[in-house]
Amino acid sequence: MITVCLNGEAVAAGNIFCIGRNYVAHIEELKNEMPSEMVVFGKPTGSLAGNGSIIKLPPFSSDVHFECELLLLVGKNTDGLTAEDDWRDYISGYGVGLDLTARDIQSRLKDKGLPWFKAKGFKQSACVSDFIPSAELPNPDDCEFTLYINGALRQHGQTGLMIHPLGKMVAELAETYGLQRGDIIFTGTPQGVGKLSAGDRLVLALEDKIRAEFTVA
Repeated sequence: MITVCLNGEAVAAGNIFCIGRNYVAHIEELKNEMPSEMVVFGKPTGSLAGNGSIIKLPPFSSDVHFECELLLLVGKNTDGLTAEDDWRDYISGYGVGLDLTARDIQSRLKDKGLPWFKAKGFKQSACVSDFIPSAELPNPDDCEFTLYINGALRQHGQTGLMIHPLGKMVAELAETYGLQRGDIIFTGTPQGVGKLSAGDRLVLALEDKIRAEFTVA
């Protein structure tokens, strides 16, 4: 069983849902089209890597990019969730993580009109911090997270700039796919993504509440 850590306790990891193209500046830096609806993709639980992991880049890619994101940990089944409900009641914790992307593989598969699961779902492509209880982040719609690589600031995210806010995200995922306890939601990355190199040291933070570190082998 693959687990993540919530307030010092192990929680069985479920599905991993990822939201793409959720910040305008990131869409522009990759020269992508503005989507007309929320972009959702997934990763297998085998892609998870916890705080302190040494990341081994996949041998089939020479251009793996980092994408720092706010994470949501689902605390209970969302069956019956309605527009009148507070979506935050279904979230047990918040974290910060990395959606690693084999950009060269993704581009090649996109050009062929093929699914790009391999570019997003490889081992250790979902790097996650420990999670804090949801009560410790009272305003997730207006919080900040950062990524430093080798001491230099590379990404600075502000959730207030999301195209699809967290409540809409949770509601749509719940209605379309169903959310269960242990599911993890990657909420999208801001601008500043770039290539990882051997020896890189990455430090992620969610305000002053969470800190996580990863090293590239």
